[in-house]
Amino acid sequence: MIRAVVFDLDNTLVDFMKMKDRAVDAAAWAMVDAGLQMTPEDVKRGIYDQYDKHGIESQDVFDKYLTEILGEIDYRVLAAGIIAYRKAREASLQPYPHVRIVIAKLLRRGVKLAVLSDAPRREAWLRLCQLGLHHEFDVVVTYEDTGYRKPHPEPFARVIDKLGIAPREAIMVGDWPERDVAGAKEAGLWTVWAKYGSVHAVETTNADYEIESVDEIVDVIDAIDSRMASDATTNDV
Repeated sequence: MIRAVVFDLDNTLVDFMKMKDRAVDAAAWAMVDAGLQMTPEDVKRGIYDQYDKHGIESQDVFDKYLTEILGEIDYRVLAAGIIAYRKAREASLQPYPHVRIVIAKLLRRGVKLAVLSDAPRREAWLRLCQLGLHHEFDVVVTYEDTGYRKPHPEPFARVIDKLGIAPREAIMVGDWPERDVAGAKEAGLWTVWAKYGSVHAVETTNADYEIESVDEIVDVIDAIDSRMASDATTNDV
């Protein structure tokens, strides 16, 4: 029987890339307005180049970008970009449709909920708190909690240990087959590919289930419980 659902955070519970794009766009326009002699499109492109070099969660890409193009940090431009980024990020960060309803349904069933994210601990908790979901999850495991990123087995082992269940009693829901699905499958969890959040071209996922919307998770749980009950009955014969 499924006793827990483990969610990836970005592009599974929240549309991270949409939020990021709107925030970077706002920052680029604000930096130009503050005196940076470039087009907003070029600024945005340059900021994304820094993310490509240093990681999408890097916290000082604006500093690095300005240093690269100006040879120093213009703090008028930097401050304008940071403020615009933060305002746009807060306005744009929203859960995917049906996330709140599904979480409520799972909690009513007594299903434990967990988040397993490669994001830094602080950023993961900030996103959960901003969405008002920080009280809903029994366990939150981030990159800094293990020092490893998915698909390494340690993050999956840690979340299962904290939940206090067997791997086969949990479902992992994530958008990235090479990380979320592959790592969870190796760790013995049931796997669900969140197709609605995928930003990568995917030919095959090897997931046990694929969903077009988060509200399909309840049906997946029912299907898995039915399969497990059938297998148990067959083994008893």
